[in-house]
Amino acid sequence: MQHTAPGPLVIGHRGAPGYRPEHTASAYRLACELGADAVEPDIVATRDGVLVVRHENEISGTTDVASRPEFRGRRTVKTVDGTRVHGWFVEDFTWSELSTLRCRERLAKVRPDNRAYDGAEPILRLRDVLAIVDAESARLGRGIGVVVEIKHARFLLGQGIDIGALLLAELAATGWDARPDRLVIECFELGVLDRMRAAGAGAEIVFLAERSGAPADEPLAGAPSRGYAWYRSDAGLALLADRVDGISVAKGDLIRVNALGRATGATDLAARAHDRGLRVYTWTLRPENRYLNLRYQSSLRGAEWGDWQDEFALILRAGVDGIFVDHPDLGVAIRRAETR
Repeated sequence: MQHTAPGPLVIGHRGAPGYRPEHTASAYRLACELGADAVEPDIVATRDGVLVVRHENEISGTTDVASRPEFRGRRTVKTVDGTRVHGWFVEDFTWSELSTLRCRERLAKVRPDNRAYDGAEPILRLRDVLAIVDAESARLGRGIGVVVEIKHARFLLGQGIDIGALLLAELAATGWDARPDRLVIECFELGVLDRMRAAGAGAEIVFLAERSGAPADEPLAGAPSRGYAWYRSDAGLALLADRVDGISVAKGDLIRVNALGRATGATDLAARAHDRGLRVYTWTLRPENRYLNLRYQSSLRGAEWGDWQDEFALILRAGVDGIFVDHPDLGVAIRRAETR
């Protein structure tokens, strides 16, 4: 993805969820206002094939569905990507039904101020987010990008929903298939990314890698099962270089630590990926103690902000091409400080 400022892309992770409930219209508009180069919607799909933006397909933590008597009977149990999950699932609803729900703060204990916005806004479709980005780009006079994260591709295929095909159709319908310089498609599964590339998706293709475990679609056909750690090895990066444009890793994989878990510097992961022609993104930079490395925590109070400036600066010095942030203004501030 292209941008004009020196230093890495600043990507509003689900909008600006440090200040508003994630994936709401106000969170996306605020991210653009605060200077984000791009925003990142996660996508799942309804029973009738509508792409909606939610952190997961289970929605009791981010909506008021649990308090809605008309949907009480929809509560169920599913095994999603190997994990048994209780709750309400997007793929069991039509868009008409989901559109009646209202969003709520997911991290209520860490961000209690955001609870003031609970119930104020509806769920968004992907096309709603794309329209917001179009409007904000025109208003601000700069082309804001979009990083679309595909969720649970293999699981949804088992439910009869091809989320990759739905995404291609949505991008074509909204004109975003013709903006490869402003669009990234990412997923924790390589199979759907292979299919997106084979279909000619006009976007940068990025493989997401958790710190541990393995992709839900491993093993891929004709290959042994490989965990996320293997994909960060030299052999794994070499394989990825033939299939994707970049890799997006947890920030912990970029921080070298001592025996006590305290940061001592940056790892060489970004440099090794760059040597193989891969762009490198990292997630998620947050200022609260709960999310900072021990070295940068200011107290045992998880919601209190610690020394986020030094941790963010360490990540930038690791050589990344983009950072996912919950507070876009902090990402812009640290980029400015590190590149002046």
